[in-house]
Amino acid sequence: MRATPLLTTLSLALVLTLAACSKGGKPDDAKAAAKPAAPLLLAPEDLRQVGQSGLIGAPVITGAIQPARRADLRAEVAAVVLQVAKDNGERVRAGDLIIRLDPTAIRDSLTSAEEAVRAAQQSFEQTERVLARQRTLNQQGMISMQGLEDAEVRRNAAQSELAAAKARAVTARQQVTRTEVRAPFDGVVSERKISVGDTVQIGRELVKVIDPGSMRFEGQISADRLGELKVGQPVAFRINGFGDVEFRGKLARIDASANATTRQVEVIAEFDDRAKAPQVAGLYAEGRVESAERRALVLAEGSVQRQGDAAFVWKVAGNQLKKVSVTLGDRDDRRGEVVIASGLALGDVVLRSPTSSLVDGAAVQRVAAGAGAASAVAAAAAASK
Repeated sequence: MRATPLLTTLSLALVLTLAACSKGGKPDDAKAAAKPAAPLLLAPEDLRQVGQSGLIGAPVITGAIQPARRADLRAEVAAVVLQVAKDNGERVRAGDLIIRLDPTAIRDSLTSAEEAVRAAQQSFEQTERVLARQRTLNQQGMISMQGLEDAEVRRNAAQSELAAAKARAVTARQQVTRTEVRAPFDGVVSERKISVGDTVQIGRELVKVIDPGSMRFEGQISADRLGELKVGQPVAFRINGFGDVEFRGKLARIDASANATTRQVEVIAEFDDRAKAPQVAGLYAEGRVESAERRALVLAEGSVQRQGDAAFVWKVAGNQLKKVSVTLGDRDDRRGEVVIASGLALGDVVLRSPTSSLVDGAAVQRVAAGAGAASAVAAAAAASK
């Protein structure tokens, strides 16, 4: 049977179409397959270095930030408060007036004491003149030796009374000066306990003055860890109210006795940089004494991923991203760090917050600060279209 012209035409068109497909395929798909994957762009804030620390498992110190120079000013005389010149938080210079007490009664005592000094002075001068006359008469044989001795006794008694009167006047004068409570050194007024009109007795606490430039960490540590402590050891601690800011210092003093109730030993750590120390006393602080024998590689837990019992991190090696298995050690709950027992070395760079979509061996490229990985990848994807 002979083929019709229509069938011949359809067959020819089908052959041409298949030939075209076998030669070119889909142009868009081929172009996409040929294009290499865009590198993962990483900014400095996307990365974290493996560090070293001696804090995990080290002795823990708890305490507060306190000034080394502080003075509790108390009333030295009983009087009424007339003036409060400085309030809490105000700075003072050495000698500045802080509180003035009523000096009326004390000034009256001073006036009486000064009058007693003048009277004793006159009495002493009179007995001196009498003694001089008695000596002259005794030399002339006109009075007995007993009369001369009596004159000397009266002169000595008047001299003693004059000395006592002068001492009472000095005491009264000091009492007057004590009605003015002044700053003993440059600092800040803290914990004012009285107000104008209050009647204070001797020994009552009036106000505290502290030196903010002398702040230090005063804390307690378990006596069980005393054998690990040495003066000069580094101390890392955090202070309530300052978030995750870590302060550094050195162990300056270890108390010679433990508290009989808590069995803790008091220690003092000085700030490495006093300029960065808080200017407020009494803030709670907690830290650890860094021991050289306990130093280990540490990494923030956010950089570690887990898969069952296995743990791994994403390490940046040159221009590639590597999935590296690690063995974990002790964990520091307070700092959020974990010991890296094996798998990494000091200074290795890893991803700070890895995601589940990462590929081992993927290309990476460093970018300037501020261009985070997510935004950089999105920009790269948009540029490649």
